[in-house]
Amino acid sequence: MTMKIIALSIKRTLKYSIILSIMISVTAFTGCKGKKTDEHGHAESVENVDEHEHTDGDGHDHSSEKSQEHSEGDGHDHSADEKEAGHVEGDEKESEHADEIAFSKKQAELVGLTTETVSPTTFYNAIKTSGQIQTPQGNEVVIAATSNGIVTFTNSSITEGTAVSAGQSIVTISAKKLLEGDPAAKSKIAYETALKEYQRAEGLVKDQIISTKEFEQVKLRYETAKTTYDAQASNITASGVSVSSPISGYIKNRLVAQGEYVSVGQQIATVSQNKRLQLRAEVSENNFKILKSISSANFKLAYDNTIYKLSDLNGKLLSYGKSSGDQSFYIPVTFEFDNIGEIIPGAFTEVYLLSSPQENVISVPVPSITEEQGLNFVYLQLDEEGYKKQEVMLGQNNGERVQILSGLKNGDKVVTKGVYQVKLAATSSVMPEGHAH
Repeated sequence: MTMKIIALSIKRTLKYSIILSIMISVTAFTGCKGKKTDEHGHAESVENVDEHEHTDGDGHDHSSEKSQEHSEGDGHDHSADEKEAGHVEGDEKESEHADEIAFSKKQAELVGLTTETVSPTTFYNAIKTSGQIQTPQGNEVVIAATSNGIVTFTNSSITEGTAVSAGQSIVTISAKKLLEGDPAAKSKIAYETALKEYQRAEGLVKDQIISTKEFEQVKLRYETAKTTYDAQASNITASGVSVSSPISGYIKNRLVAQGEYVSVGQQIATVSQNKRLQLRAEVSENNFKILKSISSANFKLAYDNTIYKLSDLNGKLLSYGKSSGDQSFYIPVTFEFDNIGEIIPGAFTEVYLLSSPQENVISVPVPSITEEQGLNFVYLQLDEEGYKKQEVMLGQNNGERVQILSGLKNGDKVVTKGVYQVKLAATSSVMPEGHAH
């Protein structure tokens, strides 16, 4: 009985094991039929697998043909090529815009940014030197004292730079309180006395009481006294002898102080018309041969960054020296030009003497150039909001423009105003990858 029960249990266990094995096999077979992975790692449907595994009557495997058609003869993976090509193209775009500077159109309007299109033009070579602004002869006069005495300025505001008109009184000179007396009063008394003596002598000579010789001496004293008195009579005022400016202009120098004693002929002030000025440049002897070709000049004052062009100021070359001075190794070159009211006589300047012109030269305005660690750069505009920093090699500088030896080509758009703002933007913003032009 016991043995029968054991045998029955073994039989049931085997039956269940067989059924479980069948179920596992069916499940695994169904999963394989549902999906299959191709050589590219992509899951294919059951139908595609059946098509790849279908063979014709001669036992030829069409799945091999499909696989061979999908790849090249050398087994090259096209999907890998496409990914690599896309990656390379992305790198090229990234490198293309890596050095591009973002500067919006609104920012450009706020700073007044301007550009200039590069094109070969005429460029004037220049000799850089120093010089000074001077007043031409004849455009200024020196006012001198016409009497001895104490100076009193008619207006306390009269000083250097004060405008004056022709005939305007500058000072009065009085000697009323001096020990020697007032010369004006003394000349008046001398004249009146000489006049009475002369009138009396005229009657005496007619009556032959005095000789003709004595009468001539009386007449001489009278005419001398009259001349002295007449010279001051028109300028004599209640406060003293008035001294006026003979021309209109401005006070260039005030040579005496209020209350100072002056003698006849002593200089009181200098009045300049300031209509025309002179530019005197000092040129080294090394450039003597080039002086013959100099026709004009640009200059910059020490107190102003503006470049003044003699061609815009009705300027002309007056002369250049044929030899240097005894105590100098420099040759003077003198120009004359109209004063526009912003140039001070006596001011020192940087001078760029313009010589022979060169044709088809690429140049840019001086403010376009920036310098970093000994290298020179300009900024190019690529589009409305894209800019680029470009290194350039410089040639001659004539104060207004700089010759470019390399780094620029015809058609480039160079920033001429707002350069500093673009330079600041270069340190804080770079055009992102994928920027569209």
